[in-house]
Amino acid sequence: MTCVTVLDVSSAALVRARTRLGTRAAQVRWIEADVTGDWQVPPVDMWHDRAVFHFLTTTQQRDAYIAHLRGSLKAGGTAIIATFGLDGPTKCSGLPVQRYDPPAVAALLGRDFEIAESMLDAHQTPAGGVQAFAFGRFTRKHG
Repeated sequence: MTCVTVLDVSSAALVRARTRLGTRAAQVRWIEADVTGDWQVPPVDMWHDRAVFHFLTTTQQRDAYIAHLRGSLKAGGTAIIATFGLDGPTKCSGLPVQRYDPPAVAALLGRDFEIAESMLDAHQTPAGGVQAFAFGRFTRKHG
């Protein structure tokens, strides 16, 4: 059985994603919430974060995110987290960001996560700029 959950703070983004999926959208659990807020999902095998973590600039925000990750990801599960790299921008869409490399993310996730794979990428933006990204695939060792 496949269980896919999409969480986004933006209702407009969720509507666009549902529309793109068409009839398949009914197979997805949709959650409109801040990732650091109050929400729950059944245990998952994979967590995929495409550029949210770097917007969490306070310890409280990062701790709430990591608590959700730990509470949601099964032992042996995979977390893929993309952030701005160490040479990435200091702001995005006018908002401050935190920059990381995969070992820094691993240190924040704690002992029960290990880096399974990582890479750095020079991301070409639609406006023609280049942004340094860091991708990490982390495995959860225990529950």
